Amino acid sequence: MRTCYLTLAFAWSLAAPTSASWSGRGASPALTRTPSFVLSVRGGANEYEAKFESIKSSVLEKASKKIEEARRKIVDEGAVIPDFGAKAQEICTQAIDEFSRAAPSTSDDAVASSAYARKLQELEASLDAPLQVLYLRQLSLLREQAIATYRSAAKASEASDYEAMLAADALFTRNAEASTPPSSAWTYQAERSHLQTVLSEFAQTSKKIAETQIKSSQQQSTAMQFLQHQQQMIQQLQMQLYGQSSPWNVGVAYRIPDTNFNLQGSYQQGRANVQLSCVPDEYAPMLGPNGFTNGVGPGNLGLSLNLSI
Repeated sequence: MRTCYLTLAFAWSLAAPTSASWSGRGASPALTRTPSFVLSVRGGANEYEAKFESIKSSVLEKASKKIEEARRKIVDEGAVIPDFGAKAQEICTQAIDEFSRAAPSTSDDAVASSAYARKLQELEASLDAPLQVLYLRQLSLLREQAIATYRSAAKASEASDYEAMLAADALFTRNAEASTPPSSAWTYQAERSHLQTVLSEFAQTSKKIAETQIKSSQQQSTAMQFLQHQQQMIQQLQMQLYGQSSPWNVGVAYRIPDTNFNLQGSYQQGRANVQLSCVPDEYAPMLGPNGFTNGVGPGNLGLSLNLSI
């Protein structure tokens, strides 16, 4: 019986710390420490965080090389990447798949599952931000291409401005659709609206220029008609004053040999005109002391004849 009491007392003494660790008021500091399973949970969470963070950093480093290559082509070179949407989707999909394969299994651990989901979300955000910046830059390049297409179509063809606008908008929409990842929430509607506004302004400007040119042509035509009418009136007055004018117009020019004197005569519309001028012969030193000839000939005689019918 005494042995039984001792056994019970020893058993109670072993069990006492367990029951006194949360409820004992006068318990020693050793009895009030944090339960061991709580420490194990916290330690496990930190361990998963570190593992997932390491895997995420490794995946991001590989994906960043592809993103940097796309950035150099779009930003530095100003070139459009065909099917940018599919390539951006491929970069994200490969990174997520690589992260999923490298991450440890979390099916039986809620803490690990939470850490996995959090790091996966951080990975997606880290990939989405730089790719979306490149996406917006590519849309800007596509908009400039559409504007250039509209201008060339409006100048080179006889199509109307409206048809050129439709062609430019269709080109931008087709390329922008190819640049948008299928599973993303990115949209190009803002850039498309801006493009349509710019094209409308260009069309209005072209219309105003065309109207101005038409008005200018009409004014020139009116001015030419007025001048022709005035010329006809002058000719009628001349006929009344001087009679019927001769249809012959004759002009004669003669340079006196070994001199700088040039004699010119003309007969036009029934009136004769004689003019004597002093014009140095610039080519005399090259032709010798007497020029071409010493008398009247082709070298120093010019003759022109016009007949008006």
